[in-house]
Amino acid sequence: MNEADAVSGAIAAASTPAAAGYPAHGALMLGALGVVFGDIGTSPIYAFRESIKAAGDRATEATVFGVLSLVFWAIVLVVAVKYVLVVMRADNEGEGGTMALLSLALPAAGPLRNALLIVGLGGASLFFGDAMITPAISVLSAVEGVEFATPLLKPYVVPLAAVVLIGLFLIQSHGSGRVGRFFGPVMALWFALLALSGLWNIKAHPEVLAALNPQYALGFLTHANGWIAFTVLGSVFLALTGGEALYADMGHFGRRAIRIDWFVFVMPALVLNYFGQGALILSDPAKTTNPFFSLVSESLVIPVVVLSTAATVIASQAVISGAFALVQQAIQLGALPRLEVRQTSEESVGQVYVPEINWLLAAAVLALVFGFRSSDALANAYGIAVAGDMLVTTILVTTVAIGVWRWPWLVVAPGAVIFLALDLTFVASNVHKIPEGGWFPLLVGAVALTLMLSWRRGRAVALARREEDATRLSDFVAGLSGPKPQLRVPGTAIYLTTREDVLPSALSINLKHNGVLHEHLLLLKVTTSRAPRVAEDSRFTARDLAPGIRQIELRFGFAEKPDVVAALNAHKEQIGCDPSRASFFMGREVPVPSLRPDVPLWQEQIYAFMTRNAVRAPDYFLIPPARVVELGTKVEI
Repeated sequence: MNEADAVSGAIAAASTPAAAGYPAHGALMLGALGVVFGDIGTSPIYAFRESIKAAGDRATEATVFGVLSLVFWAIVLVVAVKYVLVVMRADNEGEGGTMALLSLALPAAGPLRNALLIVGLGGASLFFGDAMITPAISVLSAVEGVEFATPLLKPYVVPLAAVVLIGLFLIQSHGSGRVGRFFGPVMALWFALLALSGLWNIKAHPEVLAALNPQYALGFLTHANGWIAFTVLGSVFLALTGGEALYADMGHFGRRAIRIDWFVFVMPALVLNYFGQGALILSDPAKTTNPFFSLVSESLVIPVVVLSTAATVIASQAVISGAFALVQQAIQLGALPRLEVRQTSEESVGQVYVPEINWLLAAAVLALVFGFRSSDALANAYGIAVAGDMLVTTILVTTVAIGVWRWPWLVVAPGAVIFLALDLTFVASNVHKIPEGGWFPLLVGAVALTLMLSWRRGRAVALARREEDATRLSDFVAGLSGPKPQLRVPGTAIYLTTREDVLPSALSINLKHNGVLHEHLLLLKVTTSRAPRVAEDSRFTARDLAPGIRQIELRFGFAEKPDVVAALNAHKEQIGCDPSRASFFMGREVPVPSLRPDVPLWQEQIYAFMTRNAVRAPDYFLIPPARVVELGTKVEI
């Protein structure tokens, strides 16, 4: 095998079975509060405002009650029931997100596997668009609060938002766990502000609580102008953005902590704040311009702006950490080439940092801020990607419920129909935003999907071409005692492999061109455990294949750096030779166009570009370059 398979095998091995649950102690819940709920927790800043605006700024009692009822029941059905109670059951060894759900659903898809794969990858691709828009609209909407305090600061809104966002992306390397512990108290204060400011205004108009009755939502949709009702639904959906991050970030903090936080703190605070804004508008219809900041007295506006800015930074953290987790899972699923994935916690395998994705997101977010320049403009781009991702989630979780959980159709069908109807309605109600900015997340999703499909297709063809000439390991061992034994030369050669049944491609190339074997030959497989650390007596196993030829497996914990050389040196007596003097032979494939191509030329070029920019095995396994021998071969695809 070449080094590409060695690295991907090491990463994929991290999916070995482990307990799916995590302890929901106070620190973990506080960390989850500081990372997971930032996105949906800052939606009150703009969601209700945009919904009333979509209704024509008519702050009549029927409009306010109708919008509030729509917001409440959307939160209950889509976030509380669908995501928190149902979708979060579908953890993949503790991990959540579209990729984790896709890997669960694919084995149960049967003949629809390929179609479901494209649907799932499409949903994951849309999440990238969401991860770019969320930081931009969240931070802009909060910083715009300074205009509410004094219009003189309006020219500084965009530069200030850019500075805040740059600071956010600079701290990502510290890990979501540490960020969560820092942000947790801030978000606890934020949700307290949401609840108290909302409750204070509800006291003046307690009749607004009547909007908890779903009849007001249905009455608004049936009596309002059809187009207005449609656009209002598109704006009401803004109250749900961030719901998908609850599932995407499940691997960071665990299902139990997220569920407790949601039902005890987050959902009550959100509902109280939305209803408080409704009560405020009923008492003063002129406050529709910015009802959120109008909830507090003028003397408190600046402190609330500061707190809301901090909260929207945290809102951005939710989707950023979700994007990191999604990329890691995409690598494990074989949908992306290996990238540098840094483990940032010794307590949770799901807390990772991906530098390339971090800076790609940073560039895109800053471009959005300077391109759209206001949260109102970005609201037109927001929603379509999230709605599409939520629709994909419903399709995948329905497949898992039937094929993996073995729930009967009579149980699954009613819920699936309800959730599909809701998702399709919200997707349709956001379609009108495409010309006004909604094209951006769709473009990002299309690019991401093209990259993932190109990588999968190119990798499949490359592996198939290589397997055509692969030598069975058993045949190789049997041939060593043949009439023409291989010439053995002094020294130790180590070949990385992920399979125990075929000869590594680097060894095949070496034999083909040089016709010699080293005196000591080690076929090395590296695996990663979901435990943070592996005891030294469990790290190493070996078995003899023939005189001077051994298969070796090294195991590393997810919080350990896979220092292959140091691990081998620690077990030199068991190896039977001195690994400090060994040479590491690795295969390096160079994709080239074929006279009979199995993929289009443009797709081959994309695959070649991604191959060239993938993390190399010597870097991943901390092998000194001076001890690496790369044997390249051209693979026609």
